[in-house]
Amino acid sequence: MSQEIQDLLAPISFSQDHQPVLLNEVVGAFWGFREKQNLRYFDGTFGRGGHYKALKKMAPQMNAVVMDQDQEALSYAEKEFMTEVQNKELIFIPKNFSHFTDSNLNLFDMMFLDLGVSSPQLDKSDRGFSFYHQGPLDMRMNQQQTMTAEYIINTWSEKDLVSLFQDYGEIYSPFRVVRAIVHDRKTKAFTMTQELAGLIERVEGWRKKGFHPATQFFMALRLVVNQELEVLRDTLPAMIQSLIPGGRLVVITFHSLEDRIVKNIFRDSKEWGYPVNKKVIIASDEEQKTNPRSRSAKLRIFERIVQDEQRESFPT
Repeated sequence: MSQEIQDLLAPISFSQDHQPVLLNEVVGAFWGFREKQNLRYFDGTFGRGGHYKALKKMAPQMNAVVMDQDQEALSYAEKEFMTEVQNKELIFIPKNFSHFTDSNLNLFDMMFLDLGVSSPQLDKSDRGFSFYHQGPLDMRMNQQQTMTAEYIINTWSEKDLVSLFQDYGEIYSPFRVVRAIVHDRKTKAFTMTQELAGLIERVEGWRKKGFHPATQFFMALRLVVNQELEVLRDTLPAMIQSLIPGGRLVVITFHSLEDRIVKNIFRDSKEWGYPVNKKVIIASDEEQKTNPRSRSAKLRIFERIVQDEQRESFPT
């Protein structure tokens, strides 16, 4: 199967600024559906559509409903996948996947979430996700919302900032950084990414080669600004229940807190199905070398139970 997947994917070209992670593994997880008729696919984090493009090549008969709250992703989809959109093979809903339940989308054979920030979001300085690029302290995936990282850094209390970095950044002792933030913002508000990153670097210093001291602080802010853990915790059970019996849900995470939520929900959903892979799937050494952003990626697969009495009711 591995060679078949590689042969399938070899001629596909992807956006220059975004290489989908764990692509072979995602296609492999859904490989058994490639000849199924009336095939329905849901993607809650469409981004630049890299995984969708590969799965569409695997199963051209596939119809998809996809979601993304990023306005740039919407514009890209309308341009890049215009034919599929016009033929109603691809229905794009410009919302966060937290709206999955109230969108009444019915059942799916294949469902997918990639919870990482896309490369275009990271690389564009005006989005404020990266401490390597000077830009506004924004970090909003949905550019229509009002909560930003700048608001949190400049208005939250010392106690609340400590809790944020401990709970969402898994930083054992953020006290010195938080005290420095609270002290410095009295004189001048933090508005730019490198102002905050520079303070963290100054206070914390470089303790691990190749690991910027601001990494976990920025991750924590991003998770809170976008309520990512809460959305995942609330929506994943509903997605499991929207699988056709025998259907599969694949989730890629990039943070231990996200992976823990996925692992626990999959494990505790015994009445609906079971985790396919007991051990988490990670990128190959080759992929990690060619795409460094895949190094922290973890993939888990959930499969819906097929009861004997349901086998005749659902297409196979």
